[in-house]
Amino acid sequence: MSAEDVTSPLHAAHKHRFRNRPEAAHVTLHAHGFVGADGTCKVERGKLGTEVGVHPILGDDGKTACAGDVLLEALVGCAGVTLGQMATAMEIGLRKAAIRAEGDLDVRGLLGMSGQVPVGLQNIRLHFDVESDATEEQLPVLIRLTERYCIVSRTLKPPAAVTFSSSKPGS
Repeated sequence: MSAEDVTSPLHAAHKHRFRNRPEAAHVTLHAHGFVGADGTCKVERGKLGTEVGVHPILGDDGKTACAGDVLLEALVGCAGVTLGQMATAMEIGLRKAAIRAEGDLDVRGLLGMSGQVPVGLQNIRLHFDVESDATEEQLPVLIRLTERYCIVSRTLKPPAAVTFSSSKPGS
Protein backbone atom coordinates (compact mmCIF):
# COMPACT_ATOMS: atom_id res chain seq x y z
CA MET A 1 0.00 0.00 0.00
CA SER A 2 1.43 3.38 -1.00
CA ALA A 3 1.19 6.73 0.80
CA GLU A 4 -1.21 7.81 -1.94
CA ASP A 5 -3.49 4.83 -1.16
CA VAL A 6 -3.63 5.77 2.51
CA THR A 7 -4.08 9.53 2.20
CA SER A 8 -6.36 9.69 -0.85
CA PRO A 9 -9.68 8.77 0.78
CA LEU A 10 -9.00 10.89 3.85
CA HIS A 11 -7.90 14.08 2.17
CA ALA A 12 -9.24 14.01 -1.41
CA ALA A 13 -10.88 17.44 -1.19
CA HIS A 14 -7.78 19.04 0.29
CA LYS A 15 -5.54 17.45 -2.33
CA HIS A 16 -7.71 18.87 -5.11
CA ARG A 17 -7.57 22.35 -3.54
CA PHE A 18 -3.79 22.21 -3.01
CA ARG A 19 -3.13 20.77 -6.47
CA ASN A 20 -4.92 23.74 -8.01
CA ARG A 21 -3.52 26.28 -5.54
CA PRO A 22 -0.15 25.06 -4.16
CA GLU A 23 0.32 28.31 -2.20
CA ALA A 24 -2.76 27.42 -0.14
CA ALA A 25 -0.86 24.40 1.24
CA HIS A 26 1.65 26.60 3.05
CA VAL A 27 1.09 27.47 6.70
CA THR A 28 3.38 28.98 9.32
CA LEU A 29 2.91 27.54 12.80
CA HIS A 30 3.69 29.66 15.86
CA ALA A 31 4.48 29.24 19.55
CA HIS A 32 5.72 31.67 22.19
CA GLY A 33 6.59 31.75 25.85
CA PHE A 34 8.03 33.80 28.68
CA VAL A 35 10.94 32.99 30.97
CA GLY A 36 10.04 33.35 34.64
CA ALA A 37 12.23 34.63 37.45
CA ASP A 38 12.58 31.05 38.70
CA GLY A 39 14.09 29.92 35.38
CA THR A 40 10.98 28.17 34.11
CA CYS A 41 9.36 28.99 30.78
CA LYS A 42 5.62 29.42 30.43
CA VAL A 43 4.56 28.39 26.94
CA GLU A 44 1.62 30.57 25.96
CA ARG A 45 0.19 28.57 23.07
CA GLY A 46 -2.11 26.88 25.53
CA LYS A 47 -2.56 23.56 23.77
CA LEU A 48 0.23 21.55 25.38
CA GLY A 49 -1.23 18.67 27.32
CA THR A 50 -4.39 18.66 25.24
CA GLU A 51 -5.44 16.43 22.42
CA VAL A 52 -3.39 16.37 19.24
CA GLY A 53 -5.21 16.40 15.91
CA VAL A 54 -4.70 17.65 12.39
CA HIS A 55 -4.07 21.29 11.52
CA PRO A 56 -7.11 23.41 10.62
CA ILE A 57 -5.76 23.76 7.06
CA LEU A 58 -6.78 20.09 6.71
CA GLY A 59 -10.24 20.63 8.12
CA ASP A 60 -9.81 20.37 11.90
CA ASP A 61 -11.82 22.80 14.05
CA GLY A 62 -8.68 24.20 15.74
CA LYS A 63 -9.55 22.91 19.21
CA THR A 64 -6.65 20.48 19.17
CA ALA A 65 -2.96 21.11 18.70
CA CYS A 66 -1.27 19.71 15.64
CA ALA A 67 2.02 17.87 16.10
CA GLY A 68 3.88 20.86 14.63
CA ASP A 69 2.38 23.11 17.32
CA VAL A 70 3.56 20.71 20.03
CA LEU A 71 7.06 20.55 18.52
CA LEU A 72 7.35 24.34 18.46
CA GLU A 73 5.99 24.58 22.01
CA ALA A 74 8.62 22.09 23.17
CA LEU A 75 11.32 24.12 21.43
CA VAL A 76 10.12 27.38 23.02
CA GLY A 77 9.90 25.77 26.46
CA CYS A 78 13.33 24.19 26.25
CA ALA A 79 14.96 27.33 24.84
CA GLY A 80 13.34 29.39 27.60
CA VAL A 81 14.58 27.16 30.38
CA THR A 82 18.03 27.01 28.80
CA LEU A 83 18.14 30.80 28.40
CA GLY A 84 17.28 31.19 32.08
CA GLN A 85 19.95 28.71 33.13
CA MET A 86 22.62 30.30 30.91
CA ALA A 87 21.73 33.79 32.20
CA THR A 88 22.14 32.54 35.77
CA ALA A 89 25.49 30.94 34.93
CA MET A 90 26.65 34.19 33.29
CA GLU A 91 25.32 36.23 36.24
CA ILE A 92 22.96 38.16 33.96
CA GLY A 93 19.75 39.38 35.53
CA LEU A 94 16.77 38.75 33.27
CA ARG A 95 13.97 41.29 33.70
CA LYS A 96 11.89 39.90 30.87
CA ALA A 97 12.48 37.35 28.13
CA ALA A 98 9.94 36.38 25.49
CA ILE A 99 10.56 33.67 22.91
CA ARG A 100 8.78 33.20 19.61
CA ALA A 101 9.05 30.19 17.32
CA GLU A 102 7.76 29.85 13.78
CA GLY A 103 7.99 26.90 11.46
CA ASP A 104 6.85 26.65 7.86
CA LEU A 105 4.85 23.64 6.73
CA ASP A 106 3.71 22.65 3.24
CA VAL A 107 0.95 20.10 3.82
CA ARG A 108 1.31 18.68 0.31
CA GLY A 109 4.24 16.66 1.70
CA LEU A 110 2.22 14.95 4.40
CA LEU A 111 -0.61 14.34 1.94
CA GLY A 112 1.84 12.42 -0.27
CA MET A 113 1.19 14.76 -3.19
CA SER A 114 4.82 15.29 -4.17
CA GLY A 115 8.10 13.57 -3.50
CA GLN A 116 9.80 16.97 -3.76
CA VAL A 117 7.82 18.47 -0.87
CA PRO A 118 9.23 17.32 2.48
CA VAL A 119 7.02 15.98 5.24
CA GLY A 120 7.53 18.16 8.29
CA LEU A 121 8.36 21.67 9.35
CA GLN A 122 10.95 23.57 7.36
CA ASN A 123 12.80 26.77 8.24
CA ILE A 124 12.14 26.91 11.96
CA ARG A 125 12.88 30.36 13.35
CA LEU A 126 13.42 31.18 17.02
CA HIS A 127 13.46 34.80 18.20
CA PHE A 128 14.30 36.15 21.65
CA ASP A 129 13.16 39.52 23.06
CA VAL A 130 15.36 39.96 26.12
CA GLU A 131 15.30 42.73 28.71
CA SER A 132 18.28 42.23 30.99
CA ASP A 133 21.40 43.76 32.40
CA ALA A 134 23.49 41.95 29.76
CA THR A 135 26.05 44.03 27.92
CA GLU A 136 26.02 44.27 24.14
CA GLU A 137 28.81 41.68 24.12
CA GLN A 138 27.07 39.29 26.53
CA LEU A 139 23.69 39.05 24.80
CA PRO A 140 24.93 37.26 21.64
CA VAL A 141 26.94 34.89 23.85
CA LEU A 142 23.83 34.17 25.93
CA ILE A 143 21.85 33.31 22.76
CA ARG A 144 24.68 31.14 21.37
CA LEU A 145 24.91 29.21 24.65
CA THR A 146 21.14 28.79 24.67
CA GLU A 147 21.30 27.36 21.15
CA ARG A 148 24.20 25.10 22.10
CA TYR A 149 22.58 23.61 25.21
CA CYS A 150 18.88 23.55 24.26
CA ILE A 151 18.03 19.83 24.14
CA VAL A 152 15.17 20.19 21.66
CA SER A 153 17.19 22.36 19.29
CA ARG A 154 20.13 19.98 19.45
CA THR A 155 17.82 17.04 18.78
CA LEU A 156 16.47 18.72 15.66
CA LYS A 157 19.85 19.91 14.34
CA PRO A 158 21.31 17.57 13.18
CA PRO A 159 18.26 15.33 13.24
CA ALA A 160 18.24 12.60 15.82
CA ALA A 161 17.82 9.05 14.61
CA VAL A 162 14.25 7.93 15.31
CA THR A 163 13.22 4.30 15.24
CA PHE A 164 9.67 2.96 15.12
CA SER A 165 8.59 -0.38 16.53
CA SER A 166 5.34 -2.06 17.46
CA SER A 167 4.00 -4.84 19.57
CA LYS A 168 0.62 -6.35 20.27
CA PRO A 169 -0.82 -5.80 23.76
CA GLY A 170 -0.18 -8.86 25.90
CA SER A 171 2.70 -10.12 23.74
